[in-house]
Amino acid sequence: MPEGSPPAPIPFIDLDAQRRALGPALEEAVLRVVRSGRYILGPEVAELEAALARYTGAPYVVSCANGTDALALALMAWEIKPGDAVLVPAFTFAATAEVVAWLGATPVFVDVREDTFTMDPESLARGIATARRLGLVPRAVIPVDLFGQAADYAAILPLAAAEGLKVLVDCAQAFGATWQGRQVAATGDMAATSFFPAKPLGCYGDGGAVFCHDRETLETLLSLRVHGQHLEDKYENVRIGMNGRLDTIQAAVLLAKLAVFDAECAARDRIAARYAAALADVAIVPRVAPGNRSVWAQYTLRVPGRDREAILTRLRAEGIPTAIYYPKPLNRQRAYAHCPVAEGGVPVSERLSGEVFSIPFHPYLDEATQDRIVAAVRAAIAAA
Repeated sequence: MPEGSPPAPIPFIDLDAQRRALGPALEEAVLRVVRSGRYILGPEVAELEAALARYTGAPYVVSCANGTDALALALMAWEIKPGDAVLVPAFTFAATAEVVAWLGATPVFVDVREDTFTMDPESLARGIATARRLGLVPRAVIPVDLFGQAADYAAILPLAAAEGLKVLVDCAQAFGATWQGRQVAATGDMAATSFFPAKPLGCYGDGGAVFCHDRETLETLLSLRVHGQHLEDKYENVRIGMNGRLDTIQAAVLLAKLAVFDAECAARDRIAARYAAALADVAIVPRVAPGNRSVWAQYTLRVPGRDREAILTRLRAEGIPTAIYYPKPLNRQRAYAHCPVAEGGVPVSERLSGEVFSIPFHPYLDEATQDRIVAAVRAAIAAA
């Protein structure tokens, strides 16, 4: 590098490094689909669904076009409707609440825990009471397995059962994570995930899946996925559905990536441990709750009391990309400002939004690059 030149930027998530590691097998998988001409619901789609069921232990899997559709399909199968309330965390991506509003139901925002960023069961209980006080019917809760690890299902599942709520696990950032040895995708009444390219298991476009536990729900999901069609007569529509099919090429990509997924998760664990050892004295590093295994969708630091923008500006100058997940909780966003919030508010979500930032993280991040990131982060925090 010429003297005085800015440092070369590094990728936030290096998908090309993964492509190179997978090699010709991935390209051949895509070409097989191209040559076959079976681009929609080709054999690779059913093969992927079977592979995902084996991997997670979930009895049934329905692939779909994206993670948002996966959430929507589950709620549609439960016939969520106007007048119903669905409890969602305020500190998450908009899709979790968006699908509730699509169906005319009301998202009720609850807070998250400071240590894990996942749904706070005590706030959930207050949110259920708030919904009932407003004349809504609490029907479901969508815990989000944020940044790669499971929510507190030991508390959430019995609370939901006692209150008569369905549990839809949003594992879009945590496919492959476990809670008490159980895959998060096999937890709850249903689970939904995303295969967006940046996810721990991602395709080369959009993709998603729903995981369920009984044949009746499976058949409902299969119908809903294709315009609500009758499973034996595609021109007989028996319910209002959507066009939510997964492209065959994306299924082929996911099958190739699933073959190396466990090795990638192990690499993510090693990198996370290395980051934690190097950064715990200058920032609040992520904590994995006992009984959980994270897949580290993001590596998110907290810097309370520091000038976050100054830190990020300095990192940009050093060629270190960052991201803020999430700069504003959902209850503060214009589209959702009218939605109810659990009694007591969501102070942790609002505080975290001003403190967090994520640094580059992926399973192909070599130690030299990790060291460069760590040195830059430490210097930026010290200067803030």
